[in-house]
Amino acid sequence: MPPGPSPGQQSGSASSFRLRDVALVGYGPTIVNATGHGAVMPVLALRARELGADVSTAALVVALLGVGMLLASLPAGALVARIGERRTLFLGGLVDAVAMVAAALSSSVLLLGVAVVLSGMTWTAFLLARQGFMIDAVPATHRARALAGLGGSHRVGILLGPLLGAALIHLTDLRSVFVLAAVLSVVSALMARLMPDLGSEQRLAAGSRGHATVRSVLVAHRRTLLTLGVAVVVIGASRSVRNGLLPLWADHVGIAASTTSLIFAVAAAVDIAFFFPGGWLMDTRGRTVVAVPVVATVAVAALLLPLADEVWSVTAVVALIAVGNGLGSGIVMTLGADAAPEHGRAQFLGGWRLCGDIGNTGGPLLVGAVAAVAPLATASVVVGLLMVAGTVWVGYWTRQADRARAVSGP
Repeated sequence: MPPGPSPGQQSGSASSFRLRDVALVGYGPTIVNATGHGAVMPVLALRARELGADVSTAALVVALLGVGMLLASLPAGALVARIGERRTLFLGGLVDAVAMVAAALSSSVLLLGVAVVLSGMTWTAFLLARQGFMIDAVPATHRARALAGLGGSHRVGILLGPLLGAALIHLTDLRSVFVLAAVLSVVSALMARLMPDLGSEQRLAAGSRGHATVRSVLVAHRRTLLTLGVAVVVIGASRSVRNGLLPLWADHVGIAASTTSLIFAVAAAVDIAFFFPGGWLMDTRGRTVVAVPVVATVAVAALLLPLADEVWSVTAVVALIAVGNGLGSGIVMTLGADAAPEHGRAQFLGGWRLCGDIGNTGGPLLVGAVAAVAPLATASVVVGLLMVAGTVWVGYWTRQADRARAVSGP
């Protein structure tokens, strides 16, 4: 059965579609939910320390968020295929609220860790459902701009969250931040109820003939996952390198933690400034033109980092990465939307999400592994050279995807 009509298509033609047509239901829940996550992330390790964890255990608690995302990638695809994007967003928001309340009330590091894993699982389901909704709601000619806007709205939330969290901590204590995140998760769930259930007819048809298993879909599209999917792993790893490598280097050259936070705030602003131009470039010039800079800027920055020993030079390196990252806002979701089959789309996107999560988790592990056996400057150069190789891989396979799109049409 062909896909159901999208709002853009219902209005007559792609040229009459406007992103603001789906702004409230498309971007609103993302900004609200991401604000909660953004508020929690800077204080998660502190909450673990408050409960008696040592430094290494506190770091492990933070890493459990990524573990939860990894664990849920494939099951989330199966869940969306069965109950749809709207119900997944609603239920995911409620479950995340429960996890955040548990984190606020937790009396042990173990309970906090369980809450963090659960929150990571709901976040993956949330991102996957938002992507699926946008694929249905937006004409293919505007897909990259819409998904870049989705990535940009996530960045806005991540920027706003720490500001709200800092104000709450000043007035109360750390636990209030988790309560804030719980409230925002509930709000995002209620906002999701406003969105139309665009995939209901397809789900009914799939249910009548039997839902495809995640394994069967991934096996059928294994070549795409082993080529373009590996490119997504590289993109995810390059993005997470910034969070793993740059704070360590800033500390290495004696930059104060407060100054490092300001540098990252500058990077966040640059990210936000470039997300819409990146979406426009993807829709008009192809995916390669922004996919390559995401990895290439990290490669160049990592190679230059050993030369940066002052605030201005470290800021310049961070800003360079932010330009590439901002331009590439939504690139992973866009490539996934392009590659996803009509039947078994949610299951495929779950596998696609897993590729991105592997990269996001693997980047900091790569930095840590190299830094464990070599000086930090050497580790930075090694990471830079690996990212050069990654740039070549990403450029080749995204170019192949662009050519395939040009042949088949949007």
